[in-house]
Amino acid sequence: MDGFATHRPMSWGPGLLSPLSPTTIDSLESRSRDVQERTFCKWLNTKLEANGYPPMTSLVRDLSDGVRLIQLMEIMGDTSLGRYNKNPRMRIQKAENVNKALEFITSRGVKLTNIGPEDIIDGNLKLILGMIWTLILRFTIADISEEGLSAKEGLLLWCQRKTAPYKEIDVQDFSYSWMDGLALCALIHCHRPDLIDYDKLDKTDRHGNTRLAFQVAQEHLGIPQLLEVADLCDVQHPDERSVMTYVAGYFHAFSSMEQTETVSRRVEKFADLMQSVWTSKNDYERRVRELLRSMSDMQDVWDAKAFVGTYADAVQHSASFQNYKQTTKRSWVTEKQDVTTLFGNVQTKLKTYGLREYVPPPGLSLADVDAAWNTLVQAEAARSRAINAEIRQIKDELRRKFANLANNFEKRLRQISSELSSIEGPLEEQLEQVRELQTRIPPFSESLQVVAAADEECRAANVDENDYTVFTMEDLRFELELVTQSISKKIAFIDNQIVSRNMTNLTPAQLEQFETTFRYFDKDESNTLNQSEMAAALASLGIVYSDEDMDLIYDQLMEDYGAVTFEAFINLLVDIMEDQTSPAQLRESFRGIAADKPYVTELDLRVAHLPASTIEFLRQAMPSSQNDVGEPEYDYERWLDEVFEQDGR
Repeated sequence: MDGFATHRPMSWGPGLLSPLSPTTIDSLESRSRDVQERTFCKWLNTKLEANGYPPMTSLVRDLSDGVRLIQLMEIMGDTSLGRYNKNPRMRIQKAENVNKALEFITSRGVKLTNIGPEDIIDGNLKLILGMIWTLILRFTIADISEEGLSAKEGLLLWCQRKTAPYKEIDVQDFSYSWMDGLALCALIHCHRPDLIDYDKLDKTDRHGNTRLAFQVAQEHLGIPQLLEVADLCDVQHPDERSVMTYVAGYFHAFSSMEQTETVSRRVEKFADLMQSVWTSKNDYERRVRELLRSMSDMQDVWDAKAFVGTYADAVQHSASFQNYKQTTKRSWVTEKQDVTTLFGNVQTKLKTYGLREYVPPPGLSLADVDAAWNTLVQAEAARSRAINAEIRQIKDELRRKFANLANNFEKRLRQISSELSSIEGPLEEQLEQVRELQTRIPPFSESLQVVAAADEECRAANVDENDYTVFTMEDLRFELELVTQSISKKIAFIDNQIVSRNMTNLTPAQLEQFETTFRYFDKDESNTLNQSEMAAALASLGIVYSDEDMDLIYDQLMEDYGAVTFEAFINLLVDIMEDQTSPAQLRESFRGIAADKPYVTELDLRVAHLPASTIEFLRQAMPSSQNDVGEPEYDYERWLDEVFEQDGR
């Protein structure tokens, strides 16, 4: 009979047989030694062959002269044992070799009991196997740790945890529990489901399952086959030490895999963050270079132009200059503000993650931009005066009046802009400073009306130029609007950074993705999303709700936050991604398991990979009814109604 209902055969499980005769015990011990000798020899050969040494064929014969033992100790200890007899012929030379190896083992804190050089030279297999088992414990099993347990207990707990979801498996030891090969297949499937289709295994084919596990482990996971199929399937009591030695290979193989994945994820997250910063820095440097070049080229054009002495020519120069100010100059004003904001955002992001401050290359700092901007403004003033000198003189009073008001307005506005660009420090302090600047903006509207009145007076007098200022009403209105928008954007950015900083349960890559998505769909740059924008943003992240559900979500956010702000959006995503147990989420989870049926079956619960204990509880807790074929159907809707009504009382 090849298949078993459980791991432990009823015909020879512990406590089920009468006491064995001495002859039978000797036979079992002899077979156990044979398995150990073969298993331990293969284990040692993996060390030797990996370091270019030929394999051993017999522990008794190959270890007797001490040469192989010294080679093994040098490999395991990753050190040289010095000179030794590489071709010993006399017994004393062999004893010297063996003694050197044993002394090294003892020096590493490994306690050897009742074994000396003569035992190895004379081939005392029992003592040799005991020594090798001690080495396996020291170099393969001793470093295994699981939830505070170590060595054998830790390895057993690891096996139990990994195989717990598999109902046919109950790992209780390193002997009977491994006789049908299912535990080995489960360990592989748990970590690499692509290698074994566990559900399609014939659970009664002990030999086939064991053979499959051995083959897959060796070919795909690099775990040497230390055992034979018969060592597990055709014996009454598989040798515990041999099984432990082999299973330890699974632990180390999968532990290395998990450590590699963890390290890779950590590096990937940091690389994504650094790439984002690198992209922003390159964008800043490219745009600053282009802005500086454009401003310099424009000044060269002005220097090369000459007046021909006619009114039409002067008016043409004036029109060209005004066109520059209304188009090119405004784009530069915007670009200057944008690169200033970009620089501040880069610095804030670096500080948020504790990274080194960004220092632009020489000639590309904000101070360099301001200096070039001041030079441009001076060149504009010179150009304006040259053009105005060619046009008929206008009343100086009107010109001075408008110029004083405009220059003072622009100066105060530029001061606001300068203070905005120089804000730094902790995010909360930055937010307080920016909001203080925002309170100083409303009086500018009244001041702008005064400037507009003076401008109208100049227009009525046909004053088209003003040597005392380079600013027009349109310039001031544009810059006021730009500064107002910049303050609003800065407040929104800092608010978002505070929210991002406080979201410790999200990775930097997730925060970057969510923030980019929010900004993209915030079409009016109000730092809020309307319902259609929110739905589109969630859909771009792969989160889709029905119209009815979207209405409920949006109404709830409006009630909780007053608007779908960045904070509300991030908290919504966190709620979506966290595994919370609200009634609605529980119902949705049960519907997913039941494939939208109003009931679940035991098969549905098992397909969902719920632990056996959880399935048993649900079967007992949920009300059920029999279907046409007599199978129970569990009413999860009714159960949840009863549970949450009780909780609400």
